[in-house]
Amino acid sequence: MWIMTHAVLRQAWLENIRPVLVINKIDRLIMELKFTPQEAYSHLKNILEQVNAITATLFTSKVLEERAEKDTETQMTSDSAQRDQVYDWSAGLESTDDSHLYFSPDQGNVVFASAVDGWGFGIEHFAKLYSQKIGIKPSVLLKTLWGDYYLNTKAKKIMKSDQSKGKKPLFVQLVLDNIWSLYEAVTKRDKEKIDKIVSSLGLKIGARESRHADPKVQLNAICSQWLPISEAVLSMVCNKLPSPLDITIERVEKLMSVGGKAFDSLPQETQDLKDAFMKCSSEETAPVIVFVSKMFAVDAKTLPQNKPRPLTQEEMEQRRELVRRRHAEKLAATQGQELAQAGAGENPVDQAMKAEVTKEDDQPPVTQTEAVTVAAVKQEAETKEAFVAFARVFSGVVKKGRKLFVLGPKYDPAESLHKMPVGCCAADDLPPVPHLACCTLEDLYLLMGREQQQLEEVPVGNVLGIGGLQEFVLKSATLSSSPACPPFTPLNFEATPIVRVAVEPKHPSDMPQLVKGMKLLNQADPCVQVLIQETGEHVLITAGEVHLQRCLDDLKERFARVEISVSKPIIPFRETITRPPKVDMVNEEIGRQQKVAVIHQSKEEQNKIPEGVQVDSDGLVTMSTANKYATLSVRAIPLPEEVTRLLEENCDLIRTMEQFTSSLNEGKKTQEMNQKTLDQIQALKQKLQEKLQGRKWRNAIDSIWSFGPRKCGPNILLNGFEGYERSVWQCLDKGVKEASLYRDFDNSVVSGFQLATLSGPMCEEPLMGVCFSVEKWDMSKFAEQVSTNRQGLEEKAEGETLATGGTTPVSADGDSESTPESKETQGSGQQPFKLLSRRKGETLLADCYGPFSGQLIATMKDACRYAMQAKPQRLMAAMYTCDIMATAEVLGRVYAVLSKREGRVLQEEMKEGTDMFIIKAVLPVAESFGFADEIRKRTSGLASPQLVFSHWEVISDDPFWVPTTEEEYLHFGEKADSENQARKYMNAVRKRKGLYVDEKIVEHAEKQRTLSRNK
Repeated sequence: MWIMTHAVLRQAWLENIRPVLVINKIDRLIMELKFTPQEAYSHLKNILEQVNAITATLFTSKVLEERAEKDTETQMTSDSAQRDQVYDWSAGLESTDDSHLYFSPDQGNVVFASAVDGWGFGIEHFAKLYSQKIGIKPSVLLKTLWGDYYLNTKAKKIMKSDQSKGKKPLFVQLVLDNIWSLYEAVTKRDKEKIDKIVSSLGLKIGARESRHADPKVQLNAICSQWLPISEAVLSMVCNKLPSPLDITIERVEKLMSVGGKAFDSLPQETQDLKDAFMKCSSEETAPVIVFVSKMFAVDAKTLPQNKPRPLTQEEMEQRRELVRRRHAEKLAATQGQELAQAGAGENPVDQAMKAEVTKEDDQPPVTQTEAVTVAAVKQEAETKEAFVAFARVFSGVVKKGRKLFVLGPKYDPAESLHKMPVGCCAADDLPPVPHLACCTLEDLYLLMGREQQQLEEVPVGNVLGIGGLQEFVLKSATLSSSPACPPFTPLNFEATPIVRVAVEPKHPSDMPQLVKGMKLLNQADPCVQVLIQETGEHVLITAGEVHLQRCLDDLKERFARVEISVSKPIIPFRETITRPPKVDMVNEEIGRQQKVAVIHQSKEEQNKIPEGVQVDSDGLVTMSTANKYATLSVRAIPLPEEVTRLLEENCDLIRTMEQFTSSLNEGKKTQEMNQKTLDQIQALKQKLQEKLQGRKWRNAIDSIWSFGPRKCGPNILLNGFEGYERSVWQCLDKGVKEASLYRDFDNSVVSGFQLATLSGPMCEEPLMGVCFSVEKWDMSKFAEQVSTNRQGLEEKAEGETLATGGTTPVSADGDSESTPESKETQGSGQQPFKLLSRRKGETLLADCYGPFSGQLIATMKDACRYAMQAKPQRLMAAMYTCDIMATAEVLGRVYAVLSKREGRVLQEEMKEGTDMFIIKAVLPVAESFGFADEIRKRTSGLASPQLVFSHWEVISDDPFWVPTTEEEYLHFGEKADSENQARKYMNAVRKRKGLYVDEKIVEHAEKQRTLSRNK
């Protein structure tokens, strides 16, 4: 069965949506495959059986899962004697009615069609038609037109088909034979037979279609009148799909319960909206609730308001009158000129030329720049993409020009309702609420395929398009007149974005257009993700190779309209440090072996530290700034795994805390934190204290200076030196800001830490799980230099003031009087005092090494990098959890593909009621590209993987490892060139970023004699 059909049926089943079936492209069975009507009937019946088999599998799995859950509950409460009873597999299926789930033409939920030729039908059309001719009831024909039934013409009865007698089924005899005859007549240009068919069906075919050279045109003209596909599909939708009034309570509660919350836990105002869903009322008092499932892009020229509309009779009369008036004025002006020329005796041609020159001189000249700008604006208007929201009305009436609330996916009515007045609406002035905005519905459209028709209002239960929401909705949203409405659960897409590439323009000047185009693509495609990495790369994440190619084509042709270059797949990594290992690569205890001098020397050269940097035996790195005015000592410590995970989970809370602390330090007015946030911060602090136990972590929590990178990451900066207290918990302590020399350059040290954690020393990837402790910060030389410079500046300023003769008196606060004569003196003498007081002497120390704050940032960054290099470094790989459904026959092939790509199987279980196994494994993201295609090829499509990002995992291999003991030397050889997975990943990232890679291009080079020399 086709993969997409299977995916659509499974998604419809999970969403509890009743589908209908359209079997399309039946014309290919006639024109391309040359099937007979009997062969086509067998093929269609086989397709229908396959679709129903998928539905039956989904239904059986659900019933047996429910039965297994009930049995588990029963076993827990029953006696041991009752557990030996025979398990009845069929009891759950027999007691459940599943007849309404399957597709069958006699139920009216199947349409046979050829959209390219414009025809489609359900068998009820032919049942009504032949009931009059044959004299059999339509209800009987409806049940027998599909299936192995044939017509006994003598007895005028419908009987079971007897294959031995070669009887045709009713569907072949009454339906397919007629369609095949029509196609045959048109393709062979049998004019007599065509006229007979057209007259018998009572159709009218135009002369143009009849004489057209392409038989498809004539075929479309006949079929679209005889069996119009639009009527067939629309009647099936109206008759078989449930009305909006038939929405179930379970579906309403599922839609309203977002984020895994139970319906009962929602506020009472939100639960009251459930009645509005069930009633589907279109009254004025009913709350308006609209769900936007996606945004799609259309050409702005195709929108109804931008199309040229036909002129009305009144407008045509007005234009005629305007033309007549202009013509009369022109005629009168010409006659007046002739009379004037006759009186003056001047040549009429010369007079006309002068008038034309005068007219041209009166007009302002148009510059080349203006012409180019006008052309660019015109071209942009022609190529502009407009976004239309695809939405459905669940309650109330949507009217053009009405203001509604836009509820983002993260909006929570429980947290936001108390911030707004009771009974408020979108037109009121409301306080800012997170993830809540107000919009005006500018345009409403009836979606007619590629065309849109403008509407003034849309009642409940309808699907519509809404224009003008591109500034408010990114991918999906909920529109409501009540702020108590929760955001609906967004649609679950089968495809998961796994293919990640970097995109850049071929011409650097096209970068703004590319950025704008990627934003539009992100909004237009619900399955694509667009982001900018730390390195500045513009990254596109798509669901697969086919989806990637489609996105790139749209980017080039529709949204950005520039030539682009696409990189190879990008692999995300993290860098970390670990505790020193206790055993070496051959499981020998470290410290008791004899070191090999040569290899040990190469190891030392690899991690060579430059001059001026002191590294102790326990990893403490001491560095001075370039001008030697400040000295920093930094130590790197690995964080426990639980702490790293805790920091990752509370990233948003840490960001809020850092923003509040920064505002407090800068002296800005900040709103008080609510008690709930303060309680969460206190709980985080308590958890960190519980997890950071031991002698080396004593008093570490109160000394946390910052988190990184971006001040909210899973790395910690500790303040471990005396004389200065600074902590991230100021929102809890609310301490008074102290003035000191350290405080002035506090942000420089933090900025250096942020830069160091943003790009590590191994391959410029972000750090994770590393704690940097600043154990010394000496600025005594800097203080002495500032004092010396201040004295020199004061003496210089006094000398300049005396030289001017006292014309520029200086006030007590250091500002000169604003007189015209004193402007020059004010600029030369008093400005340094202002800079000195404002920048604390930094301007004076901007020597050849640059500003002192910049030197401090660079020193802190380098010190952190060297401190990390003094410890055992490791790479961390992003890991996917991989869920694979496979049959027993292909389990071995699935395991082979996983082991080849460094995957690990965590769990394997058989799905009850089926022959499918569910395999749960972890797979590195670096090995996931092409994984889905390979596993489908190896298993012939019988295994389908689903990849979801899970966690970061340390790669145990040391990327810088070389043999250092006799045992390692004997075991791995002199080169130790066996594959090191961590080194391979590190070198690949360094190559992509243009960094130096320490690898030999040629190894074991030997002289090769050429053929000519061999002669």
